[in-house]
This record gives sequence, structure tokens and C-alpha cells, in this order.
Amino acid sequence: MIAKPSFVISDGELEGLLTRYTRDITAQERAGKFDPISGRDTEIDQMTLILLQRLRKNIMLLGGAGVGKTALFIGLAQWIAQNKVPEMLRGARIIELEMSMIGAGSQSRADLEGRLIPIIKGVAERNAARLGPPVVFCIDEIHQLMIAFKASSYAGIADLMKPYLTAGDLYVIGATTREEYQDYVTIEPAIDRRFQKIILNTPDAAMTVTILMNMKSNFEKHYGIEISQDACARVVKLTDRYIRNRNNPDKSILALDHACARMVKAGIKGSLDALSIEAAVAAEAGIDAAAVK
Repeated sequence: MIAKPSFVISDGELEGLLTRYTRDITAQERAGKFDPISGRDTEIDQMTLILLQRLRKNIMLLGGAGVGKTALFIGLAQWIAQNKVPEMLRGARIIELEMSMIGAGSQSRADLEGRLIPIIKGVAERNAARLGPPVVFCIDEIHQLMIAFKASSYAGIADLMKPYLTAGDLYVIGATTREEYQDYVTIEPAIDRRFQKIILNTPDAAMTVTILMNMKSNFEKHYGIEISQDACARVVKLTDRYIRNRNNPDKSILALDHACARMVKAGIKGSLDALSIEAAVAAEAGIDAAAVK
């Protein structure tokens, strides 16, 4: 029998840190917390391929705000829950490192690092031992961890991960915009070359309608109303026409939510109506509802 390695960070200590300072996306998925992620099968398949690799198994998701970069964290967790990934990734845990949670209440940089380093070390040594499914870290707005991002109190944190990234003991999925990636990540070559990039383009109108249709059952359950395909198409058409400064699918999802809330607030029953959609889009766009047609 092969003896279990003696880890520097004990199982109890690591689980306590993960519970306190991170978000376990796989656990939340098992609890039914998320809407189904659709329209990104190609990108999730790319993520799976990269995570299977021996060396450069870290991912950088690049795309505009609202295109669904962080939704891919959830999408990957859903594939894992549905056993749609190869054996090597079965049972993997998708853990989001939320720096605001890790830094909350810390009095100094040393306090912050004192929380983060054991998390990184504990996960890295377990991934290296390969005694169980891997733990994958997800980091939104990862550019804020770079030395060059002076506006962040977490600047330079990425350097703490560098030795483990080099050894191949961490799986990291970062998300940021192309512009912020260019400005803050590419100027740190030692970090940059350890990530493979996946570009997320804005979904077209037809795909955005499909995304809303796949989400609508949870909205219907929450609001007690019906949402037709025509209503979803109307939301997408109007947000594309009147909300030009934001991206789909985010702007259409928020407008749909807003429209449902307006309908319920007005005491209207039945199916989501055009007036509620128009009023919601007008409010989101900051224009008069009479102008939305």
C-alpha cells in the first residue's frame, strides 16, 4: 500500500481556508444555484483540452465585459457535474479565488498573504500528489493581481503563484478583457507564457435568444409567469438597438430580469408582455419608454 504523503497544509486547515475565503463553484452547481450555461460548448471544450495538458495547463479567458467570461467557470463546473469531461478531470473542483473575500478584514499585506499562500500551497501539493481529482482555481479580473496594476491593493499577488505555475502544480483559469490583458499581463512574460488564451466573442442575436431560452425556466419559476420565445427575441432585438454600450448576453439577461420584475410589480399575470419589455429596455438604456418600439 502506498502511504499518503504528508502535506505541509493539513486537510482540515485547507478545507477551512477554502470554505472561509473562496467560492466552491462545483458545490454550488450541485446545489442548483446556477442557470444552465449554453452557447459556449466550443470554448468549454477548449478549456477541457488545456486542463488535460501536462505542462501549460492554465487558461486566460479574454473578451469584453458582459460576454460571459466568468459564466465559463460555471459552464465548466456543469460539464464536470454531468460527467462530460475525460476521466482525468472527473470530480474536479472549480474554486473561485475572490480576492475581496481573502482580503476582507486583513490589516496588512502580510495578513493577506498569510491567508492566500496556504491556500495556494495546499492545493498545489495535492494536485502534485494526484491522489484525487484536481482543484482548479478561477480568478476574475486577474489583471488586478499583476504588479503593473497600481490601482489594486492585490497588485503582485500573481508572483506568489509563479513557482507553482512553473512546476505545473496549479490549474488556473483567469478572466479579463483583451485591453487589460495587453496592458497588465503581457508585460509580465513569466506569467503570460504560462497561460493559453481563449478569445470569447460576443454572441450574435440568434445565440443570445437561445441563451435566454435555456435560462427562462428559472425566471418563470421565480416570477410565476410565462416567457415565450417571441418575448426573448424581443428583448434581444431591443437591447441590440438601444443599449449599444454593453455586450450580449449580459445586457439581454439583465433586461429580461428587469422586465419580469416590472410585470410582477404591476400585478400582471400570464406571459411576459411587450410593454414590460419596452419599459425595462428604456430604463436600462436611460431613455423614454415611448421611444422604444
